Amino acid sequence: MNKIKISVIVCLLMFSTCVVAQNKYDDKGFEISKNLEIFSTVYKNLQLNYVDDIEPGKLMKTAIDAMLASLDPYTVYIPESEIEDVKMQLMGQYGGIGMLIHQRGDYVYASEPYEGMPADLAGLKAGDKILEIDGQSAEGKTTAEVSSALRGQAGTELKVKIERDGKVLEKTLTRREIKLKPVPYYGLVDNDYGYIKLNEFTQNASKDVKDAFLTLKSKNSNLKGLILDLRGNGGGLLNEAVDLVNIFVNKHELVVQTKGKVASRNTKHHTRNAPVDKDIPIVVLIDGYSASASEIVAGSLQDLDRAVVIGSRSFGKGLVQNILPLTYNSQMKVTVSKYYIPSGRCIQALDYAHRDENGRATKVPDSLKTAFKTRNGRVVYDGFGIEPDVEIVDSSMVGNITVALVRNMLIFDYATDYAKKHFSILPAADFEITDEIYADFTDFLKDKKYEYSTSTEKALELLKEAAKDEKYIESIADDIEKLIQKVHSDKAIDLQKNREDISGFIKSELLTRYYYEKGRIEGMLNNDDEVKAAIEILSDKDSYNNILTHGK
Repeated sequence: MNKIKISVIVCLLMFSTCVVAQNKYDDKGFEISKNLEIFSTVYKNLQLNYVDDIEPGKLMKTAIDAMLASLDPYTVYIPESEIEDVKMQLMGQYGGIGMLIHQRGDYVYASEPYEGMPADLAGLKAGDKILEIDGQSAEGKTTAEVSSALRGQAGTELKVKIERDGKVLEKTLTRREIKLKPVPYYGLVDNDYGYIKLNEFTQNASKDVKDAFLTLKSKNSNLKGLILDLRGNGGGLLNEAVDLVNIFVNKHELVVQTKGKVASRNTKHHTRNAPVDKDIPIVVLIDGYSASASEIVAGSLQDLDRAVVIGSRSFGKGLVQNILPLTYNSQMKVTVSKYYIPSGRCIQALDYAHRDENGRATKVPDSLKTAFKTRNGRVVYDGFGIEPDVEIVDSSMVGNITVALVRNMLIFDYATDYAKKHFSILPAADFEITDEIYADFTDFLKDKKYEYSTSTEKALELLKEAAKDEKYIESIADDIEKLIQKVHSDKAIDLQKNREDISGFIKSELLTRYYYEKGRIEGMLNNDDEVKAAIEILSDKDSYNNILTHGK
């Protein structure tokens, strides 16, 4: 962009400051006018005087991003180039080939082709190295760059050159509108209980949950309970959350209300339809990654004493965003209000208006938390997400060897190798990692490198450093070295010590290879502590009712 164009932009900015200046005595008009004028002057002088050429668009976006970052992480500027990503997040659809990817070294690899999507239909497999896209080398490209190249208008063709088992293959794919399924899996567990996994609150998510629920009821007319799994669900569309709650509660129930600076925008969202089933016992599963719309559903069903919530405390996102159109096909997502669930509590856990010395938003202090009551009089609190009625201790912590195997993609590589040698495995619900498979895995690792340090080794290294500082090292050096060697020798049996954790990752990866996401979810239910706890509570009517009545 030449200097004449820059001058035009600066003049426009100056004009805008004049318009604002007309109201400088109203509210903060003068401060806005003054600072816009300062900004435009800085912008102009950078262009005229900075030693190197600058990129005006890039510089402006940096300024906008920095300004918005001082508010909260959800108020963001969306340039035209990222509109498709926003569409995917909100609508659950985009134009592309339907495949997850990951980076290793200088290349990007296929991680997981979605079932029935162009990548899958063209024969792309997990582990394929992407060499070229439409004749352009993919070497040195990031996952974001490769993803951008793979996406495009539905109906357009692209050629992808891959490497598999040392051979170079070329695949021709036709992009299509990729619609991600909000409900990737539903089914019966223990024959008498329905299970529905909801990944995100995209368009029609509530309808998909409703359809899944009705299908489960048709399979078992005496369904004794329902497990709604919202773990890892980061939210989405507010109206979908309200309509989902409506499946299980009466018409005209208040589900959530929003309150913000502009009173005219404050809204109350009530259920609009007759419920599908207002009596079936429900358990909602949540975790620390359940946020926003997930918290509305879990929290409102908890406040209305309509469901027992199990798992770990949710994320605590009680902020509502609107997408506002800007010029030149850009947009801005702005936090405009907070939402409050039926008891009157707001679940927002972080106070972005106040920051610590490192600039991080602070948590709502306990002293400012307020007690509210559910419909049955149970005490619940605001300010820290949704606290489950039954907390399950997080058992997801894994050993350092497991982390090393995952980080070095060795479990992924083993699954790729296994799938080449085995045409099929047992049905997802029956598949387990047998002694034979695990022995095959340990044999696969014999010539692989995966360095890691145990917690004990790290502690011994700290002890050694402390001994040096305090002048004890000469007298205890031999003892420390013996302990270190002992730990090293014990690492040889870490694969057996950590077999349960490692087997879980292998099982998940193999299920994905043969049965896609749906099979992975189904196959992992047998090892799911939260699902087991949900079944236990649903099978005990007295326990279930006591929780909803007394909170225990």
